[in-house]
Amino acid sequence: MIRRLSERDHDKCLELLRPKSAENLFILGDLEAFGYEQEFQKVWGDFDENGRLRAVLLKYKRNFIPYAASGNFDAEGFASIISEDGDFGLLSGLKSVTSRVYPYISRRLVKERELHYAKLTGDTAMLKDDYREVKRAGLQDIGRIGELYRQIPEFVDVGTEKDRETNMKKGVSRTYYIERNGKMVSIASTAAENSLSAMVVGVATLDGYKRQGLASKCIGKLCLDVLAEGKELCLFYDNPEAGRIYQRIGFKEIDRWMIYLY
Repeated sequence: MIRRLSERDHDKCLELLRPKSAENLFILGDLEAFGYEQEFQKVWGDFDENGRLRAVLLKYKRNFIPYAASGNFDAEGFASIISEDGDFGLLSGLKSVTSRVYPYISRRLVKERELHYAKLTGDTAMLKDDYREVKRAGLQDIGRIGELYRQIPEFVDVGTEKDRETNMKKGVSRTYYIERNGKMVSIASTAAENSLSAMVVGVATLDGYKRQGLASKCIGKLCLDVLAEGKELCLFYDNPEAGRIYQRIGFKEIDRWMIYLY
């Protein structure tokens, strides 16, 4: 049985989502930030015959994200909710879950993308390095962060300085960097941080400073600090070179992350 969820269902939601906090980064983050009663956010739950919550479907603006602990859930029912929504534009989530929902969606697919999805939990054995030159950015560094990203073509459109400032103040994002001669040359950040998990994003190094292990140090220090707070870390990647860096640090692939654009 599928029904809309409310604040009264929050404990049941956490019971389902918490064991896989990295996999459910976006759902957990949106629930913590916005709850169940916002105009732009809705949550549905699928209950088994014993009344136990077995799957959730989150709508944030135009994006739907389903999650189920196993393959036994009403995927067709979730697809019906998605297809009938006049503001639907995106389906995203773990491939193991979205692959069951996607075939039942009646809208025309425009584009599909598949990304590697990896996570790092409490094991810090592979994070042994000298991190003394890695610094954590503060609000005073917002402009310098933007300056670095503007020098790297694939990061030109990654957020605005206002967004970075807002997210840093709210505690949903943090940034670590290495500098040379007073200039930021390598960087790594988190996004969508919540009380249980965080995502590694924006890993970049300027040309001329690559292949020196700088990005690995930025990520390593970031991971140590976040893990020390009892959180799990996750990330997307589709670049094999980036994947090798993450694997050396200790990230392990858990699934693929699918993005379906309608």
